[in-house]
Amino acid sequence: MDFSFSPELINLKERTRKFVNEIVIPAEHRVPKEIEDWRDLRDELQDAARQAGIFAPHIPREYGGLGLNWRDCSVIFEEAGRSLLGPQALNCAAPDEGNMHMLEKIASPAQKEKYLRPLAQGKIRSCFSMTEPDGAGADPNNLKTRAEFRDGKWFINGRKWFISGAIGASFTICMARTEISRSARNDNVSGATMFLVDADNPGFRVVRQVPTLDVGWPGGHAEVEFVDCVVQEDAVLGAVGEGFEYAQVRLGPARLTHCMRWLGAARRAMEYAVRYAAMRESFGTTLSNHQGVQFMIADSEIEMTAARLMIWNAAYALDMGEKARHETSMAKVFVAETVNRVIDRAVQICGARGIAEDWQVAALYRENRAFRIYDGPSEVHRASIARRVFRRAAAK
Repeated sequence: MDFSFSPELINLKERTRKFVNEIVIPAEHRVPKEIEDWRDLRDELQDAARQAGIFAPHIPREYGGLGLNWRDCSVIFEEAGRSLLGPQALNCAAPDEGNMHMLEKIASPAQKEKYLRPLAQGKIRSCFSMTEPDGAGADPNNLKTRAEFRDGKWFINGRKWFISGAIGASFTICMARTEISRSARNDNVSGATMFLVDADNPGFRVVRQVPTLDVGWPGGHAEVEFVDCVVQEDAVLGAVGEGFEYAQVRLGPARLTHCMRWLGAARRAMEYAVRYAAMRESFGTTLSNHQGVQFMIADSEIEMTAARLMIWNAAYALDMGEKARHETSMAKVFVAETVNRVIDRAVQICGARGIAEDWQVAALYRENRAFRIYDGPSEVHRASIARRVFRRAAAK
């Protein structure tokens, strides 16, 4: 195994860290209180990232990105994730990053020009409409939204919620259950289908912003509805009936990129804790000399190193063309829970300052909690991992 970085990646890593330290972190106090007010700050930071030569590391060069593979992305995404604003600045934040990947893999040439190119350039935002109030969530097979093919058009009806980034997005990728009779072949195509729906479509509406614990998202988390939402045949992303398979194209890498970014956030929390412990005096010495604090720092360092190696292993599997469902599921569970523990320890070490809103530790703590839920709760991934283990044992 070769864990070395190329000279080019080392240079990019150092430039990304410098950019986050000097440009992004000083802008954190300017994070808008209203989700509709993100545009100016986001544009400003993205312009600075372009000038620094670190914009869109995950995007192919033909669309203005750096064209990095997943292992190299894991290094840069971690550096960007040291600030909650970092992924926004580099245009590698969810949900746009996952949507870009899926569009690049599945979309038609015309769809790529209409949706992928402006998304990759940071000119627009997007969202992914799958989760439903009483339907699809951790179990996408419970999809209730329907799309019916009539008179050469698709009519979509359903309600979605916790749709990240929906407010202000230019388009959404909607998952809907479909059934269509193809008389030419005399068969049925059923299952789920993905549709590209423009935000100004009269049949698409943002119902409300869902108030949530995490607030640091452009566009927030919203409830949306599709009411006789009419789209043409060319709005189908990929093939009819293949939506569940395409979802894995998106969700596997997307859950891993979440791990990359949040590991950077855990590192940032640790940096606060180490600095504070080294200067804060208590009971005749600094906190850094108390064994209880030392154990917390050591545990965080050990777990973050293990998390990083799991990310790199899963990224390598993706780079080798594997689906890597097992690897990305294991990484999602371990990294999400590691990051939660590391940030929690940082809050504890920093004491009252750890919960003060004028320190970033509190924001990291608040924003991170949902990570153990989205892109599959830890419990769902554990069940999937166990089933694969049992199938593997039965096959021997």
